[in-house]
Amino acid sequence: MFYNGKMQGILDFGARADVGRMRDRLLAHFPALPAWYRPDPCSQLVLSLISSRTRDALSLLAHRKLLWHFAAWGRVAQAAPGEIEAVIADVRFADRKAVQLQAALAIIGRQHPDFRLDFLGTWPVARAMAWLEKLPGVGPKVAASTLNFSTLRASAFVVDSHVHRVLRRFGFVGPAAATRRAYDFVMAATAGWGADDLDGLHMLLKQLGQTACRALDPACAACPLAPDCRFHRRGGRPRPRRPARAKAVDQPRPRL
Repeated sequence: MFYNGKMQGILDFGARADVGRMRDRLLAHFPALPAWYRPDPCSQLVLSLISSRTRDALSLLAHRKLLWHFAAWGRVAQAAPGEIEAVIADVRFADRKAVQLQAALAIIGRQHPDFRLDFLGTWPVARAMAWLEKLPGVGPKVAASTLNFSTLRASAFVVDSHVHRVLRRFGFVGPAAATRRAYDFVMAATAGWGADDLDGLHMLLKQLGQTACRALDPACAACPLAPDCRFHRRGGRPRPRRPARAKAVDQPRPRL
């Protein structure tokens, strides 16, 4: 199975049923997760922005350190990026994220001095996603996390690196599909699902990506989806990583 073409035609190939079966199998495979605390939208935005390519425990600790050090998001918006970087030093790409975080919060502070983003919950999801994605460092994953994981509980699906990998390997999107493409696919295939349903699907796929469907050492024999997985049928071997170009080794990391 492999889905391509325009989003209008996706459901003609049974994507809705396939995603539903995937969820049912994973529900039978993984134990139920306890409910977690949902922060306010701005706090979730900060957590999601600093968490990219970083273990959850380190991201949560960095988030707490920001609150301990600055006490309010308005103070982060006024801080120097170097000061922010020192506080979140344990996350990956801390220098880049510090610049993005300060810039994003500064924009929010100018438009909404109370840093309350509850108004996003009154908008259609597509409009709220578009507003968030105009902020520095905010793409589909951070925007959807802000909407779905926070107190807003909006119907937006979060595609992190684990989820993205599972969707690619299973054949739902192409091997080079961008996060936006994966997001659009799942949103089309799950039309009518509620926020909690999308949250649950995200967590199931993330657990699969962290356990069986690992990036470099996949354990296809332990995967409940293996019989229908395109990647498994082709031998279950990850593509070798391309070697880095030598000229890029000494180049400074870009600031976004």
